[in-house]
Amino acid sequence: MVVLVTLIGDMVGSRQLPDRAAVQRRLADVLAEVTDLLEPAQRLETTVGDEFQGAFRDVGTATLAALLVRLAMLPEVDVRCGLGHGDVTVHDATRSPLLQDGPGWWAARAALEELARPRRSAARTWFEGPGQGGVNAFLLTRDALVDRLGERGLRLLAASLRGATQSDIAASESISRSAVSQQFARGVGAVRDAQALMSPPGAGRGDDE
Repeated sequence: MVVLVTLIGDMVGSRQLPDRAAVQRRLADVLAEVTDLLEPAQRLETTVGDEFQGAFRDVGTATLAALLVRLAMLPEVDVRCGLGHGDVTVHDATRSPLLQDGPGWWAARAALEELARPRRSAARTWFEGPGQGGVNAFLLTRDALVDRLGERGLRLLAASLRGATQSDIAASESISRSAVSQQFARGVGAVRDAQALMSPPGAGRGDDE
């Protein structure tokens, strides 16, 4: 038994997607990429239907993982993630996904169910655990800023969170450094910096230069 920050996510409106199988394959690829980047306590993987899960050693990295998965899937499909804190017991480590339970998973499920309530219809990430008031205030604000970004802004934010500098981004997007700076001033930089304050040092943070 170990205390972890658990994550249970799902895709929003997945039943209306014209090619669910293709989106499921894309999600599996994204989860593998984020797992390689963040090295969670339990790898991110698909489970049943349109759900996925993983577990982390701290809440900052868990919130970063939820954001990276969301950014990688947008704008084609949105995702929401419930995060929980508590004891996790693995009963069978040979299975994939693992056979496990415990308060940590119950909390993540409760958080995901909170996102299904009408009052949370616009929210995409929720946390159940110690200090949840402050964490959820951050998540509500962060996700609302992400909602205001266009497709380019989403790409720029994802690249920055993965460690790219503004110069790197300008080169990869074939745009001027000034154009990148304008996107950062419109919300990309605020989300990146707020996420960096939540995450452990070096967890997917890109500097301005």
